[in-house]
Amino acid sequence: MIIEPKTRGFICITSHPEGCEKSVLDQINYIKSKGEIQGPKNVLVIGASTGFGLASRITSAFGSKSATIGVFFEKPPAPGKTASSGWYNTAAFERIAHEDGLYAKSINGDAFSNEVKEQTIQLIKKDLGQIDMIIYSLASPVRTHPVTGVRHKSTLKPIGGTFTNKTVDFHTGEVKNISIEPCTQEDIENTIAVMGGEDWEMWINALKKENLLSDGFKTIAYSYIGPKLTEAVYRKGTIGKAKDHLEKTAFTITDSLKDINGKAFVSVNKALVTQSSSAIPVIPLYISLLYKVMKEKGVQEGCIAQIHRLYTERLFLDEVPTDSEGRIRIDDLEMRADIQEEVAQLWEQASTETLPSIGDLEGYKDEFFNLFGFHYDEIDYSLDTEEMVDIPGLQ
Repeated sequence: MIIEPKTRGFICITSHPEGCEKSVLDQINYIKSKGEIQGPKNVLVIGASTGFGLASRITSAFGSKSATIGVFFEKPPAPGKTASSGWYNTAAFERIAHEDGLYAKSINGDAFSNEVKEQTIQLIKKDLGQIDMIIYSLASPVRTHPVTGVRHKSTLKPIGGTFTNKTVDFHTGEVKNISIEPCTQEDIENTIAVMGGEDWEMWINALKKENLLSDGFKTIAYSYIGPKLTEAVYRKGTIGKAKDHLEKTAFTITDSLKDINGKAFVSVNKALVTQSSSAIPVIPLYISLLYKVMKEKGVQEGCIAQIHRLYTERLFLDEVPTDSEGRIRIDDLEMRADIQEEVAQLWEQASTETLPSIGDLEGYKDEFFNLFGFHYDEIDYSLDTEEMVDIPGLQ
């Protein structure tokens, strides 16, 4: 079939297998170009098919020659209908990993469920014995609690008052004001249930109970703080409460791992174009300005460069550097004072008319469509493409 991008709001509902493969191959080649990483040998990535989770799986496999198991919830293809991009990403990753002689298997299902946890446990027992590291990188908007059966839905709302600020429709380039009404206490509780640390801790407890975590085991989850510009709707909003819970959970998990010399970390990563961030008002405009400034200063990083630096300059040092709250900060370049000051100045100038010259909206749009395998110059999108692609190691 001929596959073209079709968007619905902040989501692209089609994806291109050849474009997704190119994206994955570019990331693999980046890691291979950087040389070997002294990292873990058996890695479980929960949320392994896109964004930071995919970059973590690639960095582990092709940097440290790790055996990897990936867990995700992606839509498979059907005749005449494309799979979700994460499906095609994983198919490309596994094909190349297997060609390189690397162990790579995947489980497609609800990572919040007891059933997927049990399936993963059995696969580890059968194939790997123990896991050295777990990457927790889920970005789901909903969670059905495996004990209560209650379906929780996260919200993106400010706390205590209406939030009003600029945003951009990155499809049209229109800069306009947006207002978001404040949350209820129930909104906070639901968002914590979906995006907090409970499920991360459940995964660790389930595997530890089965003696599947090695001595010196590490686990890491990803978070974001961001600038004052986005603070009211992000870090001091409902999502911020969930991130606070996630970060506190790292200490609880670390306490539970003392007998195996294990440790849990939260890494605060930089703002990037992801399916999740595209849904957050204000963030697309902020990223458009941020990218312009960071590219001009020569310090722009994508997912794969961020995770490579996390592995080589933070996570596997004898002493892992953290901030006063115990978090790894790989957002250090984004949060540099000179960069934030310049972005804040540009924010005041940002309008529909000025954004093309003061921001990098085209770069934002390209990266958004790259997530789904589109906007690659090397690919002829007018040609027929086989949409029925299998994941070689799917269980």
